[in-house]
Amino acid sequence: MSKTYAGARLRRLREERRMSQAEMARVLAISPSYLNQMEHDSRPLTVPVLLRLTEAFGIDPGFFSERDTTRLVADLREALAGELADSRVSATDLTDLATRMPGVAQVLLGLGRRNQRLAERLAGATEGRGADQEEPRSPHEEIRDFFYRRRNYLHDTDLAAERLSQETGIRPGEVLPALTARLADRHGVRLATETGDRLHHYDEPARTLRLSTRMRPGQRAFRMATQLALLEYGDEIDRQAVEDFPSGSPAHALARIGIANYFAAALILPYRAFHTAAEEVRYDIERLSDRYGLGYETVCHRLSTLQRPRLRGVPFSFVRVDRAGNMSKRQSATGFHFSRAGGTCPLWNVYEAFAAPGRIHVQIAEMPDGQRYLWTARAVTRHRGGWGEPGKTFAIGLGCEIRHAHRVVYSDGLDLDNASAATPIGMGCRVCERLDCPQRAAPPLGHSLRIDQHSSTFVPYPVARPVK
Repeated sequence: MSKTYAGARLRRLREERRMSQAEMARVLAISPSYLNQMEHDSRPLTVPVLLRLTEAFGIDPGFFSERDTTRLVADLREALAGELADSRVSATDLTDLATRMPGVAQVLLGLGRRNQRLAERLAGATEGRGADQEEPRSPHEEIRDFFYRRRNYLHDTDLAAERLSQETGIRPGEVLPALTARLADRHGVRLATETGDRLHHYDEPARTLRLSTRMRPGQRAFRMATQLALLEYGDEIDRQAVEDFPSGSPAHALARIGIANYFAAALILPYRAFHTAAEEVRYDIERLSDRYGLGYETVCHRLSTLQRPRLRGVPFSFVRVDRAGNMSKRQSATGFHFSRAGGTCPLWNVYEAFAAPGRIHVQIAEMPDGQRYLWTARAVTRHRGGWGEPGKTFAIGLGCEIRHAHRVVYSDGLDLDNASAATPIGMGCRVCERLDCPQRAAPPLGHSLRIDQHSSTFVPYPVARPVK
């Protein structure tokens, strides 16, 4: 059994909890000098200490495994693609940096992304578009990163929503009456219906929440819960938003909406009750959708947030993509990496879902680092209701590490221990390490291509092998 050296992560955990070495050592029943040696990688992290950390701090043991660096390493590879291509830094260097000094790696990642944005703006100015004509990073992208950094779980928000759910008596089948009563009794807000393109509109002076007649009951409940979050939890939502974005900025406004939406989901699907139901049906998405009267996407998104300490669900990654590969939502409670540059892997089953809408597709996928995941994907379509009006179709993906797959109903009948049964996928062709992939759409970074006018290969970008 290999030894685990996790000094940087152990130190980061202690600093996040604002504890001294002496305080943490007391909790772990070890000496401060022993803790100091583990933090400096002079001693490995032992199993008894790991168990005490899990019990005392409510963290997943995977927090201290090498897999915890997978996402950070992948982000570094993408942000420093030019340096990798020019061989100024190696993939091994990035892995070592992310493992031993994650804080420094995060700073370097930020600098790399900033450099990419400046290069894009400079290119825009050179092409005559003007340096400030196009914003390289949209506020929506910044909000996705806001939740991505928090692994799609807001602890205080989740607790507050659950308390409000208990107070208002929200239960499956009784959500709309409970929300209607709360809005009216506590805030004097009445409900009204409207037609047109708007799904909802809150008229603050008139204290009226107008909901579209086209909305299904589950959608109505979600909009009502979101408005209730802004009314009762507005100050706390603002406090969380200003942690990352200046007040009054577009990103700040979107962050408020995102946090309010999170609150709404946690209100109508309160953590403990929903976690219990999910465990009972082994995370069967369709059965949970029927029980709570909510859409497939809403249930999947809520499943990806079940990361409360001491009461964790399966740590899922959640993604929403369209037929063209555009990723409009991506959240992860695991180390799974979502590409920022270019498209995702075409061998991923989220794209297969478009071929058979309404059916759940299951795939065991393996990343280049050997980590395997169980992925489910299903296409969902939304219409505004009128004949001839365009709708929108997305594929919803929900995945977990293979070590958690046995807890999920979709693993039944699959050989989870057979590595050869997995489909090899990558994080996007631009940064994928699979050199012999016939589906590759871009040359691999950091490798010279073998270009021969007298021959061709099945692999579109053959790599020149080093001469021994």
